[in-house]
Amino acid sequence: MRCHRLNEILELLQPYWSKQPDLSLMQILVRIAKETGFEQDVTQLSDEVIIYHLKMYDMNKTAPIPGLQKDYEEDFKTALLKARGILK
Repeated sequence: MRCHRLNEILELLQPYWSKQPDLSLMQILVRIAKETGFEQDVTQLSDEVIIYHLKMYDMNKTAPIPGLQKDYEEDFKTALLKARGILK
């Protein structure tokens, strides 16, 4: 599991870091922490925060969150009827 997480972070970090190649890894992590609004010490920054931020970095701010798109319904009434099992 740890190996998968490491590979995912490295894969997501490459395009982000290539936009600021003069920064060190620690500076990149501090920048990610600031962009996410993380106010604690950067050593407390979790893998999940880094992964989520890097996944969402270049996406449209109004785009649905990855992983939730499959459950997304444009219409509230339809979503409510599906949740109650009336619609499939």
